[in-house]
Amino acid sequence: MNVNIQTVRFNPDVRLTEYVNRKLDKLQTFHDRIIKVDVFLKLDNVVHTIKDKIAEIRVQIPRYQFFVKASSKSFEESFDNALESLVNQIKRKKEKQIA
Repeated sequence: MNVNIQTVRFNPDVRLTEYVNRKLDKLQTFHDRIIKVDVFLKLDNVVHTIKDKIAEIRVQIPRYQFFVKASSKSFEESFDNALESLVNQIKRKKEKQIA
């Protein structure tokens, strides 16, 4: 599984990248043929003082691609929400393949 983390409008903290990588390692338990994972961490509303943190995750498996996006006040919360949604998508796709 190839993991690519990109950040937009900021430089990531080492703890943030380790957090993302640690969480993404668990994806292998839901689907064993994951080819590539792209994570995009973005700051929104840079003009205003309150900044939303956006996490986008794109997962590539053979013949299919999943994409989720979530935003909140912290990157960890945004990433967790997006990952939860992604896991649900992967589970639904696997159930359809089995049925």
